[in-house]
Amino acid sequence: MSRHTATIHWEREGDFSRKKYHRAHRWSFDGGVSVPAAASPHVVPLPWTAPDAVDPEEAFVAAVSSCHMLTFLFLAANDGFVAESYDDEAAGLLAADADGGQSLHEVVLAPRITWAEGRAPTPAQLDDLHARAHQQCFIARSVKAAIRVAT
Repeated sequence: MSRHTATIHWEREGDFSRKKYHRAHRWSFDGGVSVPAAASPHVVPLPWTAPDAVDPEEAFVAAVSSCHMLTFLFLAANDGFVAESYDDEAAGLLAADADGGQSLHEVVLAPRITWAEGRAPTPAQLDDLHARAHQQCFIARSVKAAIRVAT
């Protein structure tokens, strides 16, 4: 078992009682990395957010993609394949729920993988690698949203 932490810091800027306050804040992690964060501009209008910061929905999509990639690469190496690069244009769909709230209903991964010559999986082996990566990814196992790989 392992424990993972993040420190979130926000300070009031604006008129809080009138909901005219800035949503920019900072995420800090144990390795010393600090990331500017804010509400999504799709959720909170300007000027009350920071469009150049990471929003929680983007971070969720990135965490799903990153976890899938790391698990996939581990499994590919175990199976004797050699990946040279892995790029993913992942996207999450925030949509209305039956109860009127919203949630991320789906994350679509669109990985592009370059393989070393002679060390690439067949299409069937590639599908199997993605299926096993999805089954073993800690983040995918932790969420209820659909996660699929676009082929």
